[in-house]
Amino acid sequence: MLVIVTEAIPPRLRGRLGVWLVEVRAGVYVGNPSARLRDFIWEQVEEGLENGNAIMAWSTNTESGYDFKTLGTNRRIPVDFDGIRLVAFLPEKEETNAL
Repeated sequence: MLVIVTEAIPPRLRGRLGVWLVEVRAGVYVGNPSARLRDFIWEQVEEGLENGNAIMAWSTNTESGYDFKTLGTNRRIPVDFDGIRLVAFLPEKEETNAL
């Protein structure tokens, strides 16, 4: 099983993803491609992302049963914690009020 979640991507990339996966909600794609096709799809996301962001999660033989990759700017960042992939949050940017 493969899931790709996207935000703010160009329409042409949405169309490309729709060739191989089913868009079950706006920006959420699911499917069951081979590992080779999964890598090809991610290459397409890397090439067409522009200013958006994306995450790809898939089933695999790990302790957690899945793995994931991210691309683009987002407050959530992947971290490795003793061999287990988790997600950490970057601190929010503080706005300064200049008087």
